Amino acid sequence: MSKAKPSKLPPWSGWIGKIAGGLLVVGVGGAAVVLLAVGIALAVAFPNLPDLDGLTEYRPKLPLRVYSADAVLIGEFGEERRSFTPIDEIPKVVQDAVLAIEDARFYEHGGVDYLGVVRAGLANFVESRSQGASTITMQLARNFYLSTEKTFTRKIYEILLALKIESRLSKPKILEIYMNQIYLGQRAYGFAAASETYFGKPLKEISIAEAAMLAGLPKAPSAYNPIANPKRATIRQLHIIDRMLENGYITEAQRNEARAQPLKYRTPASVSVHAEYVAEAARQLIYAHYGDDAYSRGLNVYLTLDSKEQAAAYRALRKGILDYERRQVYRGPEDFTELPAQAAELDARIAEALVDHPDNDELKAAVVLQASPSKVVAALQSGETVTITGDGLKPATSGLAANASPKVQVRRGAIVRVVKGAKGDWTITQLPEVEGAFVALDPRTGAVRALVGGFDYSKNKFNHVTQAWRQPGSSFKPFIYSAALEKGFTPSTVINDSPLFFDAGDTGSQPWEPKNYDGQFDGPMSLRKGLAKSKNMVSIRILQSIGPGYAQKFITRFGFDAEKHPAYLTMALGAGAVTPMQMASAYAVFANGGYRLNPFLIQKVVDSKGKVLTEIQPPQLDESLRTIDARNAFLMTSLLQEVTRAGTAAKAQAQLKRPDIYGKTGTTNDSLDAWFAGWQKDVVAVVWMGYDTPRKLGERETGGGLALPVWIDYMGQALRGVPVDDPAVPPGISYIGGEWYYDEYAHRAGVTSLGLEDRLPPPPPTEEERRSILDLFKR
Repeated sequence: MSKAKPSKLPPWSGWIGKIAGGLLVVGVGGAAVVLLAVGIALAVAFPNLPDLDGLTEYRPKLPLRVYSADAVLIGEFGEERRSFTPIDEIPKVVQDAVLAIEDARFYEHGGVDYLGVVRAGLANFVESRSQGASTITMQLARNFYLSTEKTFTRKIYEILLALKIESRLSKPKILEIYMNQIYLGQRAYGFAAASETYFGKPLKEISIAEAAMLAGLPKAPSAYNPIANPKRATIRQLHIIDRMLENGYITEAQRNEARAQPLKYRTPASVSVHAEYVAEAARQLIYAHYGDDAYSRGLNVYLTLDSKEQAAAYRALRKGILDYERRQVYRGPEDFTELPAQAAELDARIAEALVDHPDNDELKAAVVLQASPSKVVAALQSGETVTITGDGLKPATSGLAANASPKVQVRRGAIVRVVKGAKGDWTITQLPEVEGAFVALDPRTGAVRALVGGFDYSKNKFNHVTQAWRQPGSSFKPFIYSAALEKGFTPSTVINDSPLFFDAGDTGSQPWEPKNYDGQFDGPMSLRKGLAKSKNMVSIRILQSIGPGYAQKFITRFGFDAEKHPAYLTMALGAGAVTPMQMASAYAVFANGGYRLNPFLIQKVVDSKGKVLTEIQPPQLDESLRTIDARNAFLMTSLLQEVTRAGTAAKAQAQLKRPDIYGKTGTTNDSLDAWFAGWQKDVVAVVWMGYDTPRKLGERETGGGLALPVWIDYMGQALRGVPVDDPAVPPGISYIGGEWYYDEYAHRAGVTSLGLEDRLPPPPPTEEERRSILDLFKR
């Protein structure tokens, strides 16, 4: 059997073999060198990796949150909005959405997904575009410890850190930190905060479609922001829903339902309750105690106020200010803009023009498209076009006149304010220049029930409740009367309402001839009637009798500063300086039976783990807190009930239809300030209105016309369902002949009269007498 001859190889085949062999040797050697280099790099780099205490003892920066007593969020302070949520409280649908798009093999790899690296490398080579291969663990490493620059060295450190993190933390812990730490736009850090920011709902209520939308944000929060870029964000959301199906997280039916679900986003303007002044006051108090840590420790501050009462106070004050504003002269449009003739360019120009004139709650900014004395058509920031006719044009009548000056004229391109009525009709208005303040306290504890520091916080951050020192006018008179009760005066003391004149020595400044508001002098009247009718001459005579020095010292019992109320007779008319908060605290002394309490706003402070750090316990009303006699408080309650029944505040009882309300109007000289301060046993409230730079509110503007309606609106809400409760009569009080007395001053033992020797001015001549005088001149 013959052997087969070997085939003869071509002469160049040997060279190929030698080259291949050489390449193999070089390749193996190169690989060995690379492995050696990587090994050396690992040996050098690994010990130098940063410590993982920031992760193993993870303490996220949590903002300071301020809540009402009924747990409504009213303020949030800090650079990062975050609500830490343990992994077992993060819904599975949200976890699945994140894993589907960010790291589907999260529970299978050890920090680095090598299959993902290969896949990304091939994609980059084939598609000529960058694809990442970072796992959630690698993203966490980068987020905590590394820069965002794309370098080979940073990537090596990212991988090494990911391996180290996986060796120290469990998979659920890694995912928990990632889902609470990652930035998701709109100052929201973590998915719980993002759920509130974008959808206005807690994370536990998120649907598959909403979870997929949120899961699209980590890659590029600005690019995939569903509010700013809805089209781009929706494309990514639909892709994530499909990925959830591919990875077996949802069924096909769930996928189809999620893709079809329309999403509703929370608008930036949606505010559950306006309490900006309160939240800022709380922030200042917390910062004074905790410093900068207040903004990162995750403190939750619970206040004493109720969100419903706060909303009622906010609406009442704004309504009162806007009602006043309707009576003012139209000051003209806020600005003017040139509108293009081309309709296609109009919408963009309107939007641009209104950027500097944001809506002020119900006061909408609008650009006038056409104007005439009978009709105005204007466009809102939302794109809606509104038409104003009839009574809606009355506030701007002067601006629609043919001869209106250019600064006041309402014409095409004018930027005006409009407000929608209850019936859907629109009215032209203007941003108010006048300011106001409202504060309500629980007189039994000092707890703040509602506080509104001004018309609009975004326009004026000055808190008029706590910072505005203004003359209280006649609303200060009750404290002078309270002092008089301790000097033997009684509600039946007869005091002469007749003219007075004082030289500079009596007033501390210049000669003074005071007048009553109505310009009339009604002669002798009881102290009760003098207070009810707010007669200035009666108050001055009382102060003159008891002595300004005594009264100055006595009012400190109510918390007033003596130096702000000089011991002159002008103190009788409220010529000193008070804040609305001081007035509320002072009136609370009458309301609670004679005890002086410090107002407080913060009920408790809780840390991020639910531990109560501080909790205020309301004080017990005992004799250590008493500042005036219980009898004094009772008599003043009776006197001030007369004010709300038949005096300057008579419409209080008439409109609220209950007798157990008490208070006093206040209007300062020249109507610079308007006040009403009053209470019911459970709540004391004070309203102030005026200009920041004092000027006349108007000849006919009074505390009864401006401040009292605001008080009534609020009390209508605060006292709803509260039964009528008359005060108990304390010991040492007698009821004789239809009037109350201290026992020791009953039966005319106290001051019976004052100033009766002073005569009233002669009455003006009658019409018949005038004719007789004229006849004399004709002769």
